[in-house]
Amino acid sequence: MGLDRSEGSHIQTFLLADKSIRGVILDGTLLVQEMQNRHELGALETLILGQAMLVTALMASLLKGQDGIGLRIDCTGPVKGLVTEATAKGEVRGYLKQVPIPLLRPLDSFESIHNLNPYWQDGLLTISHYLEGSRQPFNGNIALQSGNIASEVTHYYQISEQLPTAMNVTVFLDIEGKVAGAGGLLLQSMPGTSDKLFTTLEQKTKNLPSLGKALARGQKISPWLHKQFAPFHLDILGEHPVHFYCRCDALRIRRLLLHLPLADLEEMRDNGPFPVQVSCHFCNKEYHFDQQTLTELCQEKRTCT
Repeated sequence: MGLDRSEGSHIQTFLLADKSIRGVILDGTLLVQEMQNRHELGALETLILGQAMLVTALMASLLKGQDGIGLRIDCTGPVKGLVTEATAKGEVRGYLKQVPIPLLRPLDSFESIHNLNPYWQDGLLTISHYLEGSRQPFNGNIALQSGNIASEVTHYYQISEQLPTAMNVTVFLDIEGKVAGAGGLLLQSMPGTSDKLFTTLEQKTKNLPSLGKALARGQKISPWLHKQFAPFHLDILGEHPVHFYCRCDALRIRRLLLHLPLADLEEMRDNGPFPVQVSCHFCNKEYHFDQQTLTELCQEKRTCT
């Protein structure tokens, strides 16, 4: 029941061990490829933001309806931080606060970037739940422990929601630093599941072979999943697409400009250069504003103040 790679990234939901464990597996190769292309990212930046987007997509797959989830990291290390968002419908977007990220040492190979902890240092991870019909998100946060995004989120689930969770995500790059395969797995304990069973599956999840590398070699997620978890009575429930999607448009960017001080808007109106270019953080799309539009914005700002 797998989708052809040409149809895009996709997620499968499943149950394990007589329905005592729920799980999600993601082929996010095209999702992370598009992220890398849109933001024009190098290898290190792609690995870090790619892992965050995979983790966020996995979390969002547990939501329903129009609900969404956000992941934010603020830290003292060279990364500075990042923001990713995803919806239950499979829409994912995100950005880094620092591009490029300063290298702490020269890279011998892309596979040598296995320890990202020094790039984070001290920091805070915040998970935001955007529930349909709610005006404000529900936020929870924890101090960074390891710098491994998947480990940080599993720690968050355990501390903030008392949900035993295991997660594994990988981004595999080719010799040119481009995304060749990217994927992730999430397992979560259902009520009444024995601690022994979950501990066994948690340890297995930590020691899985690279899903990203398997996808780069043409492997499909369904047979890969069956191979890894066949002894645990795997039951595939369904599948849905996941894709990079940003909700920005010219009207939203115009509204953001109206939040600027009037003096800043007048400076842009008078001195340009024209057209003034404004980029969306989440997708890197550029919006152009000519002098006449900026004049109108200044007039609207004066009316509002």
